[in-house]
Parts: sequence; structure tokens; C-alpha cells
Amino acid sequence: MTMSPLRESALRTLQIEQAAIGGLQGKLDAQFDCACELILACHGRVVVTGMGKSGHIAGKIAATLASTGTPAFFVHPGEASHGDLGMITRSDVVLALSNSGETAEVTALLPLLKRLGVPLISMTGRTHSTLARHAEAHLDSGVEREACPLDLAPTSSTTAALALGDALAVALLEARGFTAEDFALSHPGGTLGKRLLLRVKDVMHTGKRLPQVSLGSPLRDALLEITRKGLGFTCVIDDQGRLAGVYTDGDLRRTLDQHQDLRTLCVDEVMTRPGKRIAANVLAAEAVHLMEESKITALAVVDDQQRPIGALHMHDLLVSGVI
Repeated sequence: MTMSPLRESALRTLQIEQAAIGGLQGKLDAQFDCACELILACHGRVVVTGMGKSGHIAGKIAATLASTGTPAFFVHPGEASHGDLGMITRSDVVLALSNSGETAEVTALLPLLKRLGVPLISMTGRTHSTLARHAEAHLDSGVEREACPLDLAPTSSTTAALALGDALAVALLEARGFTAEDFALSHPGGTLGKRLLLRVKDVMHTGKRLPQVSLGSPLRDALLEITRKGLGFTCVIDDQGRLAGVYTDGDLRRTLDQHQDLRTLCVDEVMTRPGKRIAANVLAAEAVHLMEESKITALAVVDDQQRPIGALHMHDLLVSGVI
């Protein structure tokens, strides 16, 4: 099948930008370590700045740093020279982006940063540029060519800078021992926050909503309990209150297929042993994974002694926004 000129252009762009990112691997040196160490030792914030397209990338890098455990914000270099420099303190570190390393609005900040004694990390495409030479650490984001056929519009260079910013953020994240819970604290809203903050205990059914029958109960009692509680299963407990097994809607279908007369059966004979279970303090997202892996829609929630204390249904996770 012949590829259209439009798709040929798109493919060529992707290939050039892929090569640009690949080329960064050989540029990672001790300067990257130095940049990370400066940020890890920083008691303030990382102030990220850049002009034009580099400014857009700088804003994204600042947001990524801030959401992964490194306090950061973006300052427009033009505004910084007209008052916003007051946002930068002696405790901060500045990360400045400029492909040429000669952007006037950015280099104009150098005397002010030196006077404050603020460490500077530069990210440029030219290792001998003004910005690179005056930085305590320089990150080389240089590319062979732009994806733009005129080699003018920032394309490969901005993609490389963005990828290098991500590499910096992830390296810092791992160095800090940043956890999923830490990430959730800065993302409390939306589905992402719910997936990371909600625990099983926050959405499980308890008390009278917990379906359970005792070992030795007639199957009829188990079916009535499933119907009353409406969760598609019931816990089956032993004489010490521990979970011995579960009886589910799926078990009922198997029972009907294998037994002619249900009236004489007790739940022990047809229940699933020992039954899937989960602890109350586990992240709700882990419960979703267990249900999907086991191809089930409900779980018993147990305490340290394996006694049922709650019941969790896939529908609860859907309503709460975890799924």
C-alpha cells in the first residue's frame, strides 16, 4: 500500500525526533550528576526559565519536577528582568533553557543570578555558548538537525529538551525515594488521585452490608444472603469467625450444572476455598488488579486474623473513580 505524502512527512519527522532523543544518551556525563546534586542540595525551589518554544518546554519541566517531589515553578525571563526576579531567592536553583544558549532575555539574568549567588543549571544545544559557560552544570540537549525541512522551526531540539527534562525529573524522583503515595498527595483530584489515595477500607461495605453465613449452613441460606446483600457473593465463616471460603454467583452456576437437587446441599460442599481476600489498608487500585487478574467482581476484606470485616465489589470501585 502506497503511503501518502502527508504520512511520509509525519514518519520522517518522527524518525528524526526519535534519533534526536537517542542521541542524548551519549551526552549524559558528569554534568548531569552535578545538576542532580545541585537540585538535591537545594533548600528552596527549582526556578525554570526559557523564552519562546524553550519557555513552553521549561514550563512543562517545572510542572513535572513539582509533581515528582522537586518543588519547582516557571518564571518568564522577560518578566524576571522587570520585577519577577524577586521570586527567586538565594536558596533556589535556576534551570535555564535556550537551544542557542545566547537568548538575550535569558543571558540578561546572568549578572543578577551571580550577584545573588544562585546556582545555575543550563540546558542548551551548544556547549560553548554564553549560558553553558556561566553555568555550574550544563546539560547538552543538542541535536543534529530540526525535523523542520527548513531546519528552522524548533522541533527536534524542543523534543530533546523535553526528554532530557523528564530524565532529570525521574533521576531526582528515584534519588529521593519518591513513592506512589507521595505522588498522590500532589495529585488529589481526578482519577489519578483517587487511584493512588483511596484504600479498600474507604469503599468497602461493612456491618449489616457484609454478607456472611456459617460453615454448615444450608445452601438456601447462602443464596438468600447473597440476594439480601446484593454483592454477588457471601463469606462463609468458621466457628472462630475466620473466613473459610466464599460462595459466589459463579459458584451457583457451577452448582446448578453439577447437582440435580440443591435442597440437600450445604454451603461447605460447593463453596470456593479459601476464597480471594484482601486487607482493608491496601490501595483500592491493588484490589482492582487482583479482581482483574482473578476474573472476579467481588472480594472479602479480612483483618489480621483472617476474619471478614468488609466486602468489596467492582461496582464500588467504578463509582468511586478508581477504575
